[in-house]
Amino acid sequence: MPFPGAEGEAQELQRRLEDLLGHDAATVRPYGQHLLIDVGADETTYTVARFTRLGPRRYGLAFRRHTGRWEPLPVDGTLEEVADSAVELLAPYFELENY
Repeated sequence: MPFPGAEGEAQELQRRLEDLLGHDAATVRPYGQHLLIDVGADETTYTVARFTRLGPRRYGLAFRRHTGRWEPLPVDGTLEEVADSAVELLAPYFELENY
């Protein structure tokens, strides 16, 4: 079950990613204490990043390795700060021509 307010924060993150990336191929969905970011085109989508709730309006960041394991990144902060870092650190994963 998603944390209270997860849907609203997922929508907020979705809008932020669209602004930063210039496309809407990245979608956000709540899952437990996480916000998962899926990227892809057509029917092919991949979960590439995970925002983990650390406290009220505070998140950590991890990316999903090809093995399926989550690799934590040394990032934490507000939703906006972590979104900015995710787009910067994981830029190749968000590029449409890679899908």
